[in-house]
Amino acid sequence: MLAIFRRELKAYFTSPLGYVFLAIFYAFAGLFFWLFALDIGSTDLSTAFLMMFLVLMVFVPLLTMRLLADDKKQKTDQLTLTAPVSLFSIVFGKFLSAYVIFVAGVAVFPVFGFVMSIFAKISWLPIWGNTVGLLLLGGIFVSSGLFVSALTENQMIAAIGSFFINLMIMLLDTLVNQFPSGFFRTVLGSISIYSRYIEITNGIFSLSSVLFFLSVIGIFLFLTVRVLEKKRWA
Repeated sequence: MLAIFRRELKAYFTSPLGYVFLAIFYAFAGLFFWLFALDIGSTDLSTAFLMMFLVLMVFVPLLTMRLLADDKKQKTDQLTLTAPVSLFSIVFGKFLSAYVIFVAGVAVFPVFGFVMSIFAKISWLPIWGNTVGLLLLGGIFVSSGLFVSALTENQMIAAIGSFFINLMIMLLDTLVNQFPSGFFRTVLGSISIYSRYIEITNGIFSLSSVLFFLSVIGIFLFLTVRVLEKKRWA
């Protein structure tokens, strides 16, 4: 797993992809920090975090689209699948490499908080809540993108498919509100990711919500393993 992780992480920086993703992330984060905090004299970064959520829906698929699709296109997937390592190690190593890049981007927000704390008194709970929420949600975005990447050799299709899943994650909460109180609303509400994300960003850290995010990540990783397993024995 560590060999896969190191190889994939290195690949992000031997190509422009890793640099481009971080540059875009930091550019938008800096822009929102200026517009919704510095420019109006506020120490509340909640709006900046919310805007980054929308940006990440679009750009995380670009980070994950090549993870497995590129192997299929270059015909190197068979070498990986026949290597003496478990499929889970392959999948988790690739997931971890993309997630580390994502975490490097999110880490800029506590830095913004530290900068503001030098000049004003700030509340750290919303900053840490939004940071943790973004990290957990990013884990779902990365794992779902990895799953879609396993289904195709076309990187653009992988990116579009991943974006569609991310969009459905956001719209599910809206769909829940369209149902009257009853069984369907209860079921859809129980699997709503966005509502749990909002709870965490408000500083409400519940073990059930954290476990829910980790479970969704695990489900996508499991599905990715199953896709690769099917290819291994095809």
